[in-house]
Amino acid sequence: MDNRNELWRHVDASKDRLIELSDRVWGMPEVCYTEARSVAEHVAELRHQGFRVTENVAGIPTAVIGEAGEGGPVIAFLGEYDALPGLSQEAGVAEHRPVEAGGHGHGCGHNLLGSAALLAATATKNWLAENKIPGRVRYYGCPAEEGGAAKAFMVRAGAFADADVAISWHPSSFWEVTPPLSLANTRADFLFTGRTAHAAAAPHLGRSALDAVELMSVGVNYMREHMPSDARIHYAVLDTGGIAPNVVQATARVRYSIRARDLPGMLELVERVHKVAKGAAMMTETEVEMRIVSAVSNVLGNGPLEKAMHSILEELGPPHFDEQDRAFASQIRSTLSAQDIAAVYRSIGLPETDAPLADFLVPLDAPRNPAIGSTDVGDVSWVVPTVQAHAPTVAIGTPFHTWQVVAQGKAPAAHKAMVQVAKAMAATGAAVLTDPALRAAAKADLAERTRKTPYVSPIPEAVVPPLTMSLG
Repeated sequence: MDNRNELWRHVDASKDRLIELSDRVWGMPEVCYTEARSVAEHVAELRHQGFRVTENVAGIPTAVIGEAGEGGPVIAFLGEYDALPGLSQEAGVAEHRPVEAGGHGHGCGHNLLGSAALLAATATKNWLAENKIPGRVRYYGCPAEEGGAAKAFMVRAGAFADADVAISWHPSSFWEVTPPLSLANTRADFLFTGRTAHAAAAPHLGRSALDAVELMSVGVNYMREHMPSDARIHYAVLDTGGIAPNVVQATARVRYSIRARDLPGMLELVERVHKVAKGAAMMTETEVEMRIVSAVSNVLGNGPLEKAMHSILEELGPPHFDEQDRAFASQIRSTLSAQDIAAVYRSIGLPETDAPLADFLVPLDAPRNPAIGSTDVGDVSWVVPTVQAHAPTVAIGTPFHTWQVVAQGKAPAAHKAMVQVAKAMAATGAAVLTDPALRAAAKADLAERTRKTPYVSPIPEAVVPPLTMSLG
């Protein structure tokens, strides 16, 4: 298998259109559940490529599925296109230079993520049709990965019920199979209600909701000593109850993000945080209501799929960067700290080098120590055998959720990595479609991982997609 492979030629045949799609989405950054223009661009491309399109998936206006092919196994390619707030940045410059003050930006590279997944899906469905192989290819356009848990809602709605395997990727510093490690995560709002009063003339008549928020924070901080070391809890005060200090605040709202290594551990931690909130309400004689906003499960690995994808990454090789690519990456690296660069090498367990861009494959058995976040791919991985790749779209050491990622989002190096990973995903999809033994092994692996702990959605049934969460 090499670059002359007919499947990869299908990727090359469509790559220019999908690179243009990536750049257009980069130029219209839209955050959690507001991706109306971005999804419209993806829908238009799906229709152009001949996919059958289903919109408004799981009641989410910015979620879409495109399907092609007939009969056979179903391969799901997962795409994303949401941006992050406050990361507006010009492309191609190695200095902080916002396009719009306070504007959004693709600080996690999801403009590339969605376009490469769609490129892989397009190539695979064209290859199936050309060779008259039964099978169905689906592109899942998934919004709101950054905190909105859209895939978890899509899983709960049954959107993945008949998929055989799911394949995705993420921009990164390295060329590798993505380590199947993430934290289960719940975002919950705690709404406190007290009683207003004149803070000077009659403070004894007031019951401060803001005091309750502060006491909850103190209680959660004391919890940190008594929870697993890899758990994480963060918060943001969304409503302080007003701007007048001489009025006792009758309402206040705080949003907590509660993370743990696995789903059962996360659910237990959520209940403990809820108890702290109830305690804060008792101390202040206020009332508290907990509202789940979104939640995601931890990612489950899949050994057979990871080995198959690693073999393909090895044969394909990393993107072929040139001197201009390396020169711009070196400029970006000059804006990073030594700690930034050292941290990413620690994550793969390999010695640090001076290379500005990754030109090697990380071994599958590398002694990894990755920085662990959360992703709604986790919920897909509990119901469908799932595998992901990392591709080097940024200079080695670039921290994600930063302006430096946005600055590199339209660079030729990012485009090369996007195309190369689309080839890897397409080849992985083709292997699954044509190898019943691989499909069976992947499903058996998932069945064994969930045998003792079957999947239960971390999102309560009554909770609907938080379509307005980005509006405050």
